[in-house]
Amino acid sequence: MDRKVTMYTTSWCPDCHRTERILKDKSIHFEKIDIEKLPEAAEIVMSITGGKRSVPTLVIEDSTGKKALVNPNPNILSKELQFEL
Repeated sequence: MDRKVTMYTTSWCPDCHRTERILKDKSIHFEKIDIEKLPEAAEIVMSITGGKRSVPTLVIEDSTGKKALVNPNPNILSKELQFEL
């Protein structure tokens, strides 16, 4: 499946570190964007989350469209990205 995964994050967020570790362990390629370094990235996150700077926010794009996950737990992450924990 051809997909693009973008993870919006901050350096201090423990949930971001957990999500990044899971993605790396499962060999899922993703682009990591720190919203504190790129104000336009923070604007993207706030447009997805109703004005909040919630991280991690993942945007998954594939042939079926685009989907956002806001601070997903590992079970939701595995279901959406189709891997086993």
